[in-house]
Amino acid sequence: MQSFHFLVPSPDTTKQPLEPLPILHKYYKSGDFIIAGITSQIYIDSHPITFENRPSEELFNEFIHFSAGWTYLASMELLSTQGRFIPNYKCDAQSNLVAVITGPNSDICLYTAAILCIYKIPQISYGSAPKMDNKTQSVFFHHMFPNQAHQNLGILHLLLYFRWTWIGMIYLSDETGERFLQDMVPMLSQNGICFDFVAAMPPPIFSSEFSEMLAGGVETYKLVMGSTAKVLVLHGEIHTMIILRYFLRLPELEDIPVKATGKIWILIAQMDFASLPFQRNWDIAFVHGALSFAVHSAELSGFQKFLQDKSLTSEKEDGFIRQFWQQAFLCSFSNNTIDAEGGEICTGEEKLKDLPIPVFETITAAHSYSIYNGVYAVVHALQAMWSSRFKYRATVPGGRWNLLDQEWWQLHHFLRSFSFNNTAGERISFNQNGELVTEFDIINWVTFPNQSFCRVKVGKTDSKAPPDKMLLIHEKAIEWPTVFNQVQPLSVCNDDCHAGFSRAKKEGKPFCCYDCLACPAGKISNEKDLNECSRCPEGQYSNKDQNLCLPKDFSFLSYGEPLGISLATLALSFSFITALVLGIFIKHRDSPLVKANNRDLTYTLLISLLLSFLCVLLFIGQPEKVTCLLRQTAFGIIFSVAVSCVLAKTVIVVLAFMATKPGSRMRRWVRKELSNTIVLSCSLIQAIICTAWLAMSPPFPDFDMHSVTEKIVLECNEGSVTMFYGVLSFLGFLAIISFTVAFVARKLPDTFNEAKFITFSMLVFCSVWMSFVPTYLSTKGKSMVAVEIFCILTSSAGLLGCIFSPKCYVILLRPELNTKGQLIKRNN
Repeated sequence: MQSFHFLVPSPDTTKQPLEPLPILHKYYKSGDFIIAGITSQIYIDSHPITFENRPSEELFNEFIHFSAGWTYLASMELLSTQGRFIPNYKCDAQSNLVAVITGPNSDICLYTAAILCIYKIPQISYGSAPKMDNKTQSVFFHHMFPNQAHQNLGILHLLLYFRWTWIGMIYLSDETGERFLQDMVPMLSQNGICFDFVAAMPPPIFSSEFSEMLAGGVETYKLVMGSTAKVLVLHGEIHTMIILRYFLRLPELEDIPVKATGKIWILIAQMDFASLPFQRNWDIAFVHGALSFAVHSAELSGFQKFLQDKSLTSEKEDGFIRQFWQQAFLCSFSNNTIDAEGGEICTGEEKLKDLPIPVFETITAAHSYSIYNGVYAVVHALQAMWSSRFKYRATVPGGRWNLLDQEWWQLHHFLRSFSFNNTAGERISFNQNGELVTEFDIINWVTFPNQSFCRVKVGKTDSKAPPDKMLLIHEKAIEWPTVFNQVQPLSVCNDDCHAGFSRAKKEGKPFCCYDCLACPAGKISNEKDLNECSRCPEGQYSNKDQNLCLPKDFSFLSYGEPLGISLATLALSFSFITALVLGIFIKHRDSPLVKANNRDLTYTLLISLLLSFLCVLLFIGQPEKVTCLLRQTAFGIIFSVAVSCVLAKTVIVVLAFMATKPGSRMRRWVRKELSNTIVLSCSLIQAIICTAWLAMSPPFPDFDMHSVTEKIVLECNEGSVTMFYGVLSFLGFLAIISFTVAFVARKLPDTFNEAKFITFSMLVFCSVWMSFVPTYLSTKGKSMVAVEIFCILTSSAGLLGCIFSPKCYVILLRPELNTKGQLIKRNN
C-alpha cells in the first residue's frame, strides 16, 4: 500500500481552536492508497479554561497566538522520514509527498510555500491567497478560492443594491488587510460610497502589550458603536470571529459608556464562525441578519449523516479527534483529569449531532466543501498524469502501478489543465492563474433564542454576467437584525434629498454628506438625491413643489379679462367725450370763444385726441402682424399731431400778443399758414421716423417665454428698441417746447388766453411720460401693455380736460361770457 501525504487542517479547527501542536494523522482512505495529512494549527487544550470577568493576559495570548514556527515544523516534517525529524532526508519510500492542502489563513499558506516550493510541491489553498513576490512560489500555488477582485466587486454591488452609501470598514492589521483596504477604498469611493471610519481590528499580541491592545480595542469600540453608519464591512480570517466576539463584549468587561447600536455586518468569504471554549455560552445574536460571502458550496450526499452517526470507538483514530471529542462533549478519557478537574468520562459513543451548532456544524460548509474539492482535484490530477505518462503498463507483482519514481512536481501542470465533476454534480476547474473557477454565495445569518444559527443562501454573484446583473439577490428571503423591525435599514450620511431638492456639499465632510437645497424657479428635480436641478423645457414651468414641469398657458391683454374690459371701456368713454366736445365746438363754431382760439387747430387737436383714445384698442387683444405694425407708429404720429397743435396754439398766443403792440412787425406772422406749418412739419418728422422704423426693423408678433414664470406672453416685439425710444423722445421734445412756450405766455392779458391751461396740460403730459419709461421697463408681460395704455389715456385725458373743460364750461354754462362785447370789455 502506498501513501500520499497532504498537509491539511483538521476539519474541526474552526470550531474549537486550542493550543498549537503538530499531529500526524490519517485523513482520508480510498481504494489502494491512503491520503495522509498534517496540520500546523491543531489546537489541543492542556487544561480547562474558565471565564469569569475577563481572561488573564497569559490566557488571552494562549488562544490568539498563531505560531509560524509550528507551520514550518509541520512542513519540514513532511519532508523527513516518518517518526524521525531529519529535514531533507526520507528513507521511507512508501510515503511520497505529492501535494499539500493548506489553509484557511493566508499566513499559513505563505509559511508552507516558503518550504515546499523548494521541492516544487504543488500547494492547494482553500483560504485567502497570500501575496507572493516570489514567482517560483506562485507557480506551484493553487487556490480553491475565486479571484479576490470578484469578491470585492460583489461587496460593491451588494452595497449599491441596498443603497448603503455610508459605511464603516474594519480590517485586519496585516498584509492581507492592507491589500484589501488598498483595493476597496478607491473602488467604493469612485462608486459613490463613503466611509464614516476605517479602523483596524485589534491584533492578537503578546501579554506584555495586552493593556495597550485592550485600550486600542476600547477606542475602536467607541468609534464603531458611536458611528452613524449602520453597515460595517469586516475583513478578516478564520480566527477573526473569535476576536470579534470578544470585541463586542468589551462594554460588559471594561464598563464602556457607549451603548451598542444596531449594525449589519458584511463578512468576507475568508471568515467563518469560530469560537474558543470559554465563548461556548456567549450570546451570538450580534450575527443575526449579517450578510456574508462564501465560496459556492453544495451539500454532499451522505456527508451530514456520516458525521451525525460517527462515534469514537477506537484509540487508533488520530490524536486530534480524541482531543476534539473531549473539548466538544466536555468530558475526558482520563480518570485522573476527571478527579482533578471534574466532569464526565468520554464513552466514545457520543453523537456529533447532539452538539450545539456553534460548537460543531454537520452541514457541508464552504471551507469543508473547498477541502473536499481540493483533495479530489489532486486525485483527478494524479489520474490524468498517470494516463499521460504511462501509455504502456509497467506493473509490479500484484498488478499495481509503480509510482515511486515519478516526477511529482509536474502535477501542478495537470491541476491547471483539467476539470472534473464532483459527487455533488458541479464542475471543478482552475483558471490559468491557478484560481478556482466558481462563484460566491451570499449568506444571511439567522440566529435563534437557543443560541443556534443557520446559514441561508439569499443570493450569489456571477462573474460572467454584465456588471449591472452581476449580483443576484432574493431580498424577501433576508432576515434583518431585530433592532430594525425586519425592515431593510438605510445607511446614509443624511436623509435623501427628495424630489424638488438638489444636493449641496457640506464643507469638510465626505462627498456622501450634503445639504438639500430647494430647486430655484424654473428648475426641477423629479428624483431623489440629484446633484443638480434640471431646467424645464421651453414652454413649461416648474410647479410649486419643484418636482414637475407644467405647460405654460398663453397670456396677452384680452377683451375677455377684467383689465382689458376696463381699459377698453375707458378708451371708448374718453373717445365719446372727445367726440362730444368736438360736436360742441362745431355747433358753436361761430362763437367768439371758438374763433378766438384758432378754430381749425382746435378741431385738429380734438380729432387727434379722439384717434389717440381709439388707438388704445390696437393694444388690446392677441397680437397680430397688422396690429403690431400699427400700434406704436399710429400712437407716435397721432400724438405728434396733438402735441404739434398744442405747440402751434401756444406760439400763436405769444405772437398775437406781440402783434398788438404799436408798430410791431409780428402781425404778419399771426396767420393760419404758420399754425399749419408747425403742425405739418412736426408731424412729418415723426412720420419719417416711423417710416424708417417700419422699413428697417418693423415690430412683429413674438413669444416671451421668460418674463412670466407660468405664462407664455404673446407680445409685439418692437423690432428696434432704438426706434421705439426715438419716437418717444421726439414726443418728449415737442412736449417740453410746448410747456416752455406756454409757461412764458401763461400771464398774458387775454380773456381767452389758453397758455395757462396748456401749461398745466403739458405738465401733466410730461409727468406721465417721464414716469412711463421706468415703469414700462420694470413690468413684464401684459402689464407692460397696460402701462402704455394707461399713459396714453392719462396724457390724452390731461390734454382734453385741461384745455377744453374751461371752454366747454363757458360755452354750455356761461354763454353770457361767450360774446364779442364781453371779450372787448375784458381786453380793455
